[in-house]
Amino acid sequence: MNYKVIDKETYYRKGVYRHFTEDCKCSTSMTARIDVTELVKYSKATGTKFYINFLYLLTKVINSRDDYRMQYLWQTDELICYDVVNPIQYVFHEDTETCTPVYTTYYENYEEFYKNALSDVENAKKTREYMLDSANHPNWFDASYISWLSYDSMNIELPDGYIYLLPIINWGKYREENGRLMMPLTVRLNHAVADGYLVANVFRLLEKEIASFTS
Repeated sequence: MNYKVIDKETYYRKGVYRHFTEDCKCSTSMTARIDVTELVKYSKATGTKFYINFLYLLTKVINSRDDYRMQYLWQTDELICYDVVNPIQYVFHEDTETCTPVYTTYYENYEEFYKNALSDVENAKKTREYMLDSANHPNWFDASYISWLSYDSMNIELPDGYIYLLPIINWGKYREENGRLMMPLTVRLNHAVADGYLVANVFRLLEKEIASFTS
């Protein structure tokens, strides 16, 4: 786990960062539907899991810009950017109706990521523990699939005054709309390091990655 310290005086969002970490600590989130028709077709044709394919592309997008790999170290009052961030996925247990967090390492190589992500899920199915361990997994972002609902909006609240910069991503069931399969996706980022453009850009980049991956 490596990172670079960002000079707050030369940071390109200097004014915005100061305002939203000192005057008005808040996050910004956006929910929209993305077209996953081709990714569903690809997953079925290759016998692979749509969920893991999407998780791979999502993590690839999040790692594509420094803006999505930022974090605040309160111990040293430092703004940092990780070299890489990995997804925390979740396994739901039907018998207990609880979830187990799964720390999955991101590999740029799709086959390697897929193999390891699938193994992580299978191992997590054997336990019913929550096992959230952020102290030993600082450069992990939350990526949670809400499989029971094709929702229209979602909001995640964090404690007032708490500066948490890593993305929190949620997505729900896809559903058919005008012959296409549309999936709700919610992207939450801290306003100190992201504005509407950067949040919306996650959706745009995902659409490009899906098109490239399935072409």
